[in-house]
This record gives sequence, C-alpha cells and structure tokens, in this order.
Amino acid sequence: MTMKEWTIRTARLMVGIPDYQTYVEHRRQTHPDAPIMSYEEFFVERQNARYAVGKGRFRGCC
Repeated sequence: MTMKEWTIRTARLMVGIPDYQTYVEHRRQTHPDAPIMSYEEFFVERQNARYAVGKGRFRGCC
C-alpha cells in the first residue's frame, strides 16, 4: 500500500467511511461461498448500522 492509499484509507476511517476493499478481501478469505455486496449496498448497510436507522435510535439533528 502506498503512502497516498494509506492516507486516504485512514482519512476515510476517521470520518466514518468504511473501507470497501477491506470488506471484499475479508469476505473472499473468510466466507468464500457467501455473496459480496456491491459498493452501493455496502455503503447503505454501513450508514444504516452507524446511525441505527430503523432501530428507533436515530434522532437526526433535532
């Protein structure tokens, strides 16, 4: 991994954007028979998990 890639990855994680490539590598190594979400599916799933949308805990800004 280059310094640029490492910096971008770190910055994304700091602001709460999960790393899709790490997810894909994990799924391929650990769960080779399981389907892999598309980037869009992964992003929505992570946002919902982060903000607990649909679980009664998300309050929004007000």
